[in-house]
Amino acid sequence: MRAKIYATCAGRTEEAGLDSSKTIEFREDIEGAENQVVNLYPEICYEAFEGFGGAVTDAAAYVYSLMDPEQKKQVMETYFSPEQMKYKMVRIHMDSCDFSTDMYEAMSDETDTELSTFSMERTEKYIIPMLEDAQRAAGQRLEIMLSPWSPPSFMKTNGERKNGGSLKPEYYDMWAAYICRYIMEFKKRGFLVKRISLQNEPKAVQTWDSCVYSAEQEKEFLKNHMYPVLQKNGLSDIEIFIWDHNKERAYERTAVILDEETEKMVSGVACHWYSGDHFEGIRLVRERYPKLKLIISESCIEYSKFDCADSAANAGRLSHEIIGDFNHGITAFYDWNLLLDEKGGPNHVGNYCQAPFLFDTKSRVLQPQLLQKHFYHFAHFIERGARRIAFSRYTDALDVTAYQNPDGTIVFVMLNRTKEIIPVNLRIGGMVAELSVSGDEIITGTIG
Repeated sequence: MRAKIYATCAGRTEEAGLDSSKTIEFREDIEGAENQVVNLYPEICYEAFEGFGGAVTDAAAYVYSLMDPEQKKQVMETYFSPEQMKYKMVRIHMDSCDFSTDMYEAMSDETDTELSTFSMERTEKYIIPMLEDAQRAAGQRLEIMLSPWSPPSFMKTNGERKNGGSLKPEYYDMWAAYICRYIMEFKKRGFLVKRISLQNEPKAVQTWDSCVYSAEQEKEFLKNHMYPVLQKNGLSDIEIFIWDHNKERAYERTAVILDEETEKMVSGVACHWYSGDHFEGIRLVRERYPKLKLIISESCIEYSKFDCADSAANAGRLSHEIIGDFNHGITAFYDWNLLLDEKGGPNHVGNYCQAPFLFDTKSRVLQPQLLQKHFYHFAHFIERGARRIAFSRYTDALDVTAYQNPDGTIVFVMLNRTKEIIPVNLRIGGMVAELSVSGDEIITGTIG
């Protein structure tokens, strides 16, 4: 038995893909290795994995529109082709978000109860062309998750898209119909809308597009408005995800919203990573509500929190997040912007962040980031339908996760969170192999 090992160290980001590969040989564990051991147990398996995706935001799509055909091809094939990162899912905002070139909404007439003035013009300007190219690269329809950042201004208690505010109760049905209209407009254009969330970050009062819901308000909107309106419009196949915010309150939010009546309406819980690990919060939801899908719907390196120049640390932070989420029950992972400019935008409030690809709009140079290679280590090797398997490790300096793909191949990912080399005796099924993980290195191994 042998394993193929693929490695990426900090500092080499010129090309998409991985830096190096080698093969290690297993031998019978006759001496019974005890030290420096990582064990893999494929006979113990957990939830199945749906796959990776990223956000086609207005900002990403605008930057995409500035690139030449070869640069566009490189980005699309890296993310979506079956030979590379194999993304099958995208998340798209309904109306504007912070990562839009400006604020906009599809309909602003409070007297238009029939939504006759609803227009997809702004979505069609940048987002639809990028989405079409992504599907061509994938060779199939991508599964779309739609999320609202704010209802139209007239529907809100504060009368504006930004600075929080809440949805006025008298507009609950109209807003539900508005969301349905977005779904149907995408479907009319031949796209596959698989799921929605009810509100992006419903706890956050932001200086950009935002809207606040208490758990009770979200439950009311779900039970008496959004779910019935989806049914009425023949959209009962659309998955509804609640929360769509940071993990530290995911369990409490779920416990308030789900009861005997609403549990049939909710497909899953969407989480963000911006308040820290809180992997145990994911595990609590998984343990109490084992049938729910748990997804990370948004993650990124925010420049307001982290040094944009520290690429190794930032890539390591994100991979630590991915591995921890996987090990506690996540079933799908969406990155945030697929592409941004050299500033980490555009963003209409200056809320900049990093993306796996940056494009320098002045020099017209596409700049793959170390983040992209780290994502590759997961997305290229872990297939849809793979089941997470059990493991044990001898040190928490090494992050580990492992899956068994539908074809039986074992995939393991290891992240060295230190600057020192970490030796490993990898054990599986009575066999052992020696390997080492360099400082700041991420490796992926395949067995079988």
